[in-house]
Amino acid sequence: MTTVGTELPPASGAWREGDDPGRRRFWRLPGPLRLEAGGELPEVRIAYETWGELNADASNAVLVLHALTGDSHVSGPAGEGHATAGWWDTLVGPGRVLDPARWFVVAPNVVGGCQGSTGPAAPGPDGRAWGSRFPFVTIRDSVAAEAALADELGVHRWACVVGGSMGGMRALEWAATEPDRVARLFLLACPAATAADQIAWVAPQLAAIRADAGWRGGDYYDAAPGQGPHLGLGVARRMAHLSYRSPFELATRFGRQAQPGEDPWSGGRFAVESYLDHHAAKLVRRFDAGSYVRLTEMMNSHDVGRGRGGVPGGLARVRARTLVAGISSDRLYPVEQQVELAEGIPGSGPMRLIESPYGHDGFLIEAVAVGSLLGELLAEPGGPVEPA
Repeated sequence: MTTVGTELPPASGAWREGDDPGRRRFWRLPGPLRLEAGGELPEVRIAYETWGELNADASNAVLVLHALTGDSHVSGPAGEGHATAGWWDTLVGPGRVLDPARWFVVAPNVVGGCQGSTGPAAPGPDGRAWGSRFPFVTIRDSVAAEAALADELGVHRWACVVGGSMGGMRALEWAATEPDRVARLFLLACPAATAADQIAWVAPQLAAIRADAGWRGGDYYDAAPGQGPHLGLGVARRMAHLSYRSPFELATRFGRQAQPGEDPWSGGRFAVESYLDHHAAKLVRRFDAGSYVRLTEMMNSHDVGRGRGGVPGGLARVRARTLVAGISSDRLYPVEQQVELAEGIPGSGPMRLIESPYGHDGFLIEAVAVGSLLGELLAEPGGPVEPA
């Protein structure tokens, strides 16, 4: 596998105790987090970042929720403590739609993640990494932890909750679980419930990680560099990245070109193969295989209608003024799923289509369109919105 840099990849790309915190802040829940699937997490730490200040009446707070391999670093440069630049850097900052001079922006790393929040790579009660012992957590569990963080920050009602992909699942669950705490809701490229097709996309990704000899049943955190499950995680990333981009983009960008200096007829790679290798090599240095597994399982469990009379009942709970957007070329979460959201949420207008050749990743790449829609929503009065 092509690697970024010459040193062997670490057993885990997780943020670990003693690493530079960067912009992260940390907060621990005052008690255990009771889990939807049963049992509890006895100690939960949430890593988060903020921009701006909460105003006097606590009416300007915006919650931004990341996707599967994202984290709290929404905005800002790469550097000590942050392996990559902010993943929505074009939306948060002076003069941008989420200007810290006006908005108090909060971005937590999800429970089960690997960038400072409690997850498989974090120490358990006995001081050893949770590893295989880390329990099954759901989207609702993540919302419960984030609601406790909101209480700690003095945020009783979010002016807006924003998320795409897994972040959109979390945003939707926020609005259904805590309908009186969400004034506006911006959902991007996400479903009301994860479908069989999406579960099928990720099944071979999980199998690749678990089949890696370095996986060791999920307990690999003491392994030497190069001895962790980086091969399996890299294969998982290659498969995932195909679902994030569109056939049109790959054909236009790479076609059947060979990687420069290589001959596919003599063991070399096509350019598109090199592209996937590059993304795999980057991920294994900044992410954790255990979190990839647990968060993928979290996404598979997503169903806003569970225990609420099905999807229609779950969507009917949402009282926020809502804007739903889909990406025209998204083959992972196709626009039909966003149409279902828009039609089922009482306070939503029609689904808004973002034309993009970039597939699912368009929710990150099409910053101008995303920022325009978010600005439109923020200019509207917030909920509550009653069913028609």
